[in-house]
Amino acid sequence: LTETYLSLRRLENDVIRARHHDQTFIGFEEVSPIKVSIQQFYGIEINDFAVTVATTALWISEAQMLAETEKIISRDIDFLPLKPYHNIREGNALRMDWESVVPKDKMNYIMGNPPFVGYSLQSKEQKDDILSVFVDENGKPFKTAGKIDYVAGWYYKASAMMHNTNIRAALVSTNSITQGEQVAAIWKPLKEMFGIHIDFAYRTFRWDSEANLKAHVHCVIIGFSNVNVPKVIYDNDKQKAVENINAYLIDAPSVYLESKSKALCDVPQMSSGGKPVEGGFLILSPEEKDELIKKEPHIEQYIRPFTSGDDFINNKKRYCLWLVGANPTDIKHAPEVISRIEGVREFRLASAKEATRRCAETPTLFMEVKEPQSNYLLIPATSSEQRRYIPIGYVDKQVIPNNAVQFVSDATLYHFGVITSNVHMAWMRVVCGRLKSDYRYSANIVYNNFPWPTPTVEQKTKIEQTAQAILDARALYPDSSLADLYDQVAMPIELRKAHQDNDRAVMAAYGFPVKSTFTESQCVAELFKMYQELTKR
Repeated sequence: LTETYLSLRRLENDVIRARHHDQTFIGFEEVSPIKVSIQQFYGIEINDFAVTVATTALWISEAQMLAETEKIISRDIDFLPLKPYHNIREGNALRMDWESVVPKDKMNYIMGNPPFVGYSLQSKEQKDDILSVFVDENGKPFKTAGKIDYVAGWYYKASAMMHNTNIRAALVSTNSITQGEQVAAIWKPLKEMFGIHIDFAYRTFRWDSEANLKAHVHCVIIGFSNVNVPKVIYDNDKQKAVENINAYLIDAPSVYLESKSKALCDVPQMSSGGKPVEGGFLILSPEEKDELIKKEPHIEQYIRPFTSGDDFINNKKRYCLWLVGANPTDIKHAPEVISRIEGVREFRLASAKEATRRCAETPTLFMEVKEPQSNYLLIPATSSEQRRYIPIGYVDKQVIPNNAVQFVSDATLYHFGVITSNVHMAWMRVVCGRLKSDYRYSANIVYNNFPWPTPTVEQKTKIEQTAQAILDARALYPDSSLADLYDQVAMPIELRKAHQDNDRAVMAAYGFPVKSTFTESQCVAELFKMYQELTKR
């Protein structure tokens, strides 16, 4: 509020300065030329000290700008006594009626920097705040209200106040409200209930803390209203006028990708790996594996390679005790294994979660048992945003994937080629969730909503050939991990060229122009159009 007041007063002083050059205020000494007043500024703040600070800051700003105006018109303006100013109200903004602070017919703009609290980090009180706000026409909380960020409550309150008015709003927010499952959960109800649209958007930027410990968050600024105004997207100090800004903050149709259990197109099913929840007792390092086999050789048949997304990318070797269908006699004659099983049981019994405690009854197994029945394509659930391509690859069915992995059984070279292409990566970058700034790849949002091409036989063959070339290029460097191979600086030229050839082959299958002027945003906009057509059918 203070910065806005100062900015408006500076503009007003420019106007007064321009008028003062042409006019003399003789006879109007008692009339102040100032029209902008702190009395026009209202606020809600939950912290009592911050209320006092904001009120004082506005008073000081008013005095400072008054002094500048006096210099312009070369006379004093009576400022004292201070007028009472009680427009900054103390309270919980999600529990208050905003019209009790200022009626909507007196309001022009709403702005704010709501608290950044992810849904998994919210206190019970904050969860209750969101559930009390994010409700349908019948006052019932939306099913997804428990899985949205805290800032979403301010979007709902602002949208409700703006409904059928010319009020405009803009909020600084965590960028997660424009990613993954939260997009449909937040923006679809706001569109359907209040008809709001996005007027302008500052895409993700890093906001560094001024504290000694340099914590930082990834933010967006979103302007929204019911008013028909020109649309602008700001990105890395550049701005672009666009036709529409959807909830993913790109110039594309307003679609909302909801969680789907099955793929939109006719492609193999993608699954997540199993969740171990075993306290480390069923997972083995190479050294632990060798030691266990030395002590209890007959257990070797129950030891399987094990991988997470991080293991896969960094070529780390781990193993697990896979006791699905194990012979009880074998386990009974393995004291070390029995000790580990007992450790799993105690670990699960100590959990605060009832579901975990129930799984103490089956301590020989992972909490979720998911065993690929064929060789599979592995996609790490989390990958660095510094990589142009998520490292994806084929894995033997003997390797047990954990829940930090997505996998596709029976995936062909064609499927691999499309998934690893720049088209799919562009889609992923826009619609996926994030962990801090890292990509969070999910089956239900990214893969199952992805519009696949309908290639000709020749185009499909070409994709298969370029996909194999990627695998061949990797094989030239057997001692390098995928983390090394997909480092933007260290990436081998053979692998880079293989990916570029594959990118062109996939783009041709979509009918996209194969040229550098066709941007990722344009690519995703076309994919959103395809998604609309596919869902209509």
